Amino acid sequence: MDIRMRKEDWFFLAICLGIGILAEESFTRSQIGISYFVFIAAFYSAFFWRFRGFPFRHQRLGWLVLGAIWLLSASYFLFDSDVFYGLNLLAIPALVVFHIALITGPKQVNWAHPVFLVIILKRIGGAIAYNLGVTRLFGRLAIRKTGGGKGVVAKKILIGAVVSLPVLAVVLNLLISADSQFERILSGFPDWFSFSGENVFRIVAALFYTFAFFGFLQVNLKRRLEIQELKNGGPAALIDPVTALTVLVILDAVYVMFVAVQFKYFFSGTLGEGFTYAEYARRGFFELVFVSLINLSVTVAVLTFSKNGGFRLWRTVQGALSVLVLSTGVILTSAFMRLMMYEEAYGFTFTRVLVHSFMIFLLVIFCYTFAKIWLARLSLLHFYFISALIFYTAINVVGIDKIVVDRNLDRFEETGKIDLRYLAYMSDTGTLGLIKLYREQPETPGLKELLLEKKQSLPEQERWQSFNLTREKAEEALKQLGLE
Repeated sequence: MDIRMRKEDWFFLAICLGIGILAEESFTRSQIGISYFVFIAAFYSAFFWRFRGFPFRHQRLGWLVLGAIWLLSASYFLFDSDVFYGLNLLAIPALVVFHIALITGPKQVNWAHPVFLVIILKRIGGAIAYNLGVTRLFGRLAIRKTGGGKGVVAKKILIGAVVSLPVLAVVLNLLISADSQFERILSGFPDWFSFSGENVFRIVAALFYTFAFFGFLQVNLKRRLEIQELKNGGPAALIDPVTALTVLVILDAVYVMFVAVQFKYFFSGTLGEGFTYAEYARRGFFELVFVSLINLSVTVAVLTFSKNGGFRLWRTVQGALSVLVLSTGVILTSAFMRLMMYEEAYGFTFTRVLVHSFMIFLLVIFCYTFAKIWLARLSLLHFYFISALIFYTAINVVGIDKIVVDRNLDRFEETGKIDLRYLAYMSDTGTLGLIKLYREQPETPGLKELLLEKKQSLPEQERWQSFNLTREKAEEALKQLGLE
């Protein structure tokens, strides 16, 4: 790719260098906290400056995705969930790439169509090619400044120096280990002559971030890929309606029998077979959730890939799909009640509350899918993506840890049962809950010892990147307790 850089491009490269250094400072120095929010603010400030006057596309969905990005990045500052800490390291960059490709991409392409993934992949490939072109441009500029022949020699010298660095590092470490006098001589050089592996890594990381941002944004600005819609307007019909109906009838027969059993033994309050509620709840919960996901996949496959074999046949297929979805609703309700009983018996955990919320999300998905069975004009992928984005963002910012802590404290007041160690080590929100419990009931066995352990493990000082509001509140509250 032949690259020509104008003054504004050079200036934007300098801005991207600053963003790259900020990214390295934000993500590699220490635990991520407020630094993610600061980085997103700086990145999008540079983005909107570079794309000022640009005719953005799909703006309604774009604002929704941008709002989710801001809230997810703010969760690193507001909350301290280990689960979402890891998930958001993947989710936020993916949403940023999707958002930029969405609002800068072709107007006529449906973002819910697989062709949009092709656009994103081409933009990423274009960014790599663009950066290779910039590298060649730097080489040509260096040769021009130094003169043709001298430039070639300088290039060879530079390549030799770079190649020798790994060998030199190994040799120096061996010689230092072999002779203490040689080590003292080398230690006399100023510190800025020494390049540790960590320093090299940070420089490489900052440059990687710099050119990743610069290349991707430049490609989205300069090379709009106008990819046309597929002519057939939809996916190919691969499933014969008679085959689909046969599968659905068999599944429906099994689920109708299962639902009858649920109403007889579960919803009536009588279990039989000598099971306690907790044992019955634990016995089949995950199996029911897995069955629900299978049913959702079958329903979507039939709606998406089944041929239309005539009005009466398709109406029969719709009826069979409706029975499948309604049966799945009963199965989800059964699983939901099982989990509630299990929580009453064994307490609340982050995973159990998260699964509870996921089941509510599944119920919403099935309600929309049921509507889709009878209203062909509805788009499944549009709704699934938007609802999943809203759901994922909501569970990040709603504070599941606080819900878990509050429910366990309420359960303790009612039953006197609580898992103190789980609350102590789930998050700093759990620590705040234990502090609240200590202020109300300081005689609770083992509570004071746990809080003393937490106080003794407090860090002396944290970097600014790791600042977290919940962690700060917990540390201040521990110090104010005056435990000895």
